[in-house]
Amino acid sequence: MAITIPSPYTQYTGIWKLNSASAAVGAGTWAVPPTPKLYAWGYNGYGALGLGNTVNRSSPNQVGSDTNWLQVCAGGYGNTSAAIKTNGTLWAWGYNNSGQLGIGNTTNYSSPKQIGALTGWLQVSTGRYRNTAAIKTNGTLWTWGNNSLGALGLGNTTSYSSPKQVGSGTNWAMAACGNSTTIAIKTDGTLWSWGYNPQGQLGLGITSYFTSLPQQVGTLTNWSKVSSVGNFCVAIKTDGTLWSWGYNVRGQLGLGDTTSRSSPVQVGALTNWLTVATGYSSCLAIKTDGTLWSWGFNFYGQLGLGDTTNRSSPVQVGALTTWLYIAATYNSSYSIKTNGTLWSWGDNGNGQLGLGNTTYYSSPKQVGALTTWTTLSTFGGNATHMLAIALN
Repeated sequence: MAITIPSPYTQYTGIWKLNSASAAVGAGTWAVPPTPKLYAWGYNGYGALGLGNTVNRSSPNQVGSDTNWLQVCAGGYGNTSAAIKTNGTLWAWGYNNSGQLGIGNTTNYSSPKQIGALTGWLQVSTGRYRNTAAIKTNGTLWTWGNNSLGALGLGNTTSYSSPKQVGSGTNWAMAACGNSTTIAIKTDGTLWSWGYNPQGQLGLGITSYFTSLPQQVGTLTNWSKVSSVGNFCVAIKTDGTLWSWGYNVRGQLGLGDTTSRSSPVQVGALTNWLTVATGYSSCLAIKTDGTLWSWGFNFYGQLGLGDTTNRSSPVQVGALTTWLYIAATYNSSYSIKTNGTLWSWGDNGNGQLGLGNTTYYSSPKQVGALTTWTTLSTFGGNATHMLAIALN
């Protein structure tokens, strides 16, 4: 089953409206097509901000002059960045010691570099330990970068600096790279995993060191969304239930304890979970009523609860019902509200909250005054920088 890449905008009788398939709903309508600009801030020691230098930034800075960005991803361990443009081309920049940029070498770049000349890229994810995965509109899955623990799913432990196809399947829908792992969902709703597994983060009911080929997680066919950037995973099914597995020493599974799990376990009994984002040892989630919830490690205040106390069960962040889009990096959290404003909290040692300083915050703080933020870094792995798209 082939996947059709969404246009970022749909035209309705002369009015252009942002397509909910590619960005946040509710950002507004325009008489002419809006221009999506890419912004970056935070740690920049290897050029991951794409600004042509290695200077940290504590406020959003526009990346180049292009105005056609669709999806962005900020990865960890030295910090790498990847993005897809509206024309379906794939781009990467930043740290590249294992070839995780996919451009055929191991040279760091401080400005975006196109990966090959192909179009038709749909979704990209960068992992904590330098592995990258991407899906094309034809449903094929491609991986590259560090493969010492089988995270590329190619049946070996050879690292590659250019994209390699995983098997021959054409029914991959989404992929998320974690800590030398990859978790993916197919268009038939089945869940698959491979790579590093000492804490059971692959969800296979075992704690083997690693597996280098995709393995199906159970037999269910109703998986909808999955997030994994550390040694644990959280996923949502089509029925709105929330599930987690893997490492749990800080309560990041949301199960009310600190016991690790090697198979998916349901978080509570609710059926109104909408979206989820995992940090290194913490988790954010939004329900269908627009409320924001968090749990797990909270040393830097990344749970947004006004303190630094860990939580092992979901706790609501404030009382608002206007949260729409979330992202989590190493120990920092981000969200876009329905009014298009951007908010951040947690670790800010490298200015990654975008607030113009390096002060930590344990409650959400608005980033600037813009009301046209539409997309945050998705499927990223433990970065200390952030990428986001705002409309002109």
